[in-house]
Amino acid sequence: MALSITDLKKGTLFQLEGVPYRVVEYNQKVMGRGGSIVNVRIKSLLDGKVLEKTYKGNEQLDTADVTTQNVQYLYNDGTTFYFMNGDTFEQFEVPADLVGDSVGYMKEGDLLQLQFFNDRPINIELPKNVPLKVTYAEDVVKGDTANAVTKDAQLETGITIRVPAFVKTGDVISVDTSSGTYRERVKV
Repeated sequence: MALSITDLKKGTLFQLEGVPYRVVEYNQKVMGRGGSIVNVRIKSLLDGKVLEKTYKGNEQLDTADVTTQNVQYLYNDGTTFYFMNGDTFEQFEVPADLVGDSVGYMKEGDLLQLQFFNDRPINIELPKNVPLKVTYAEDVVKGDTANAVTKDAQLETGITIRVPAFVKTGDVISVDTSSGTYRERVKV
């Protein structure tokens, strides 16, 4: 199926030279009688590279045949991550370089989404926010509350993020997976 350039809204998936891309920014300029020009910033779903592209008038693009499956993260052996589809029990092996920084937001047993292109896993879609336990947080000096005090906290997955002073070791916090920032304390 073909897409026109005006279909390239933010989040749209399409294929360029056999590679699936997601539109991350979209800007359309309408010219007088000359039609319109669309400037897009696109991100490769295979290697994460970001490109700037300009399309004119009636250019056509191919849709990307990307499918998504709900999977459970099982474990990793350092070089490969293993996931399982809970409905079919089919297991998928994903190389560590494809998982990338997402590893800091995944615990064994977590449910997430795996995207496929031509039946090959290409991307991990994390939930927007994940609950993670604080394994170490420094104590704050009493009386140091004049401004919004933050400190480093190490989480159960091994990542370290900035948290408010009141967060303690053992707390469970919600972390925004897109920015890696603290959201709130979670009641357990």
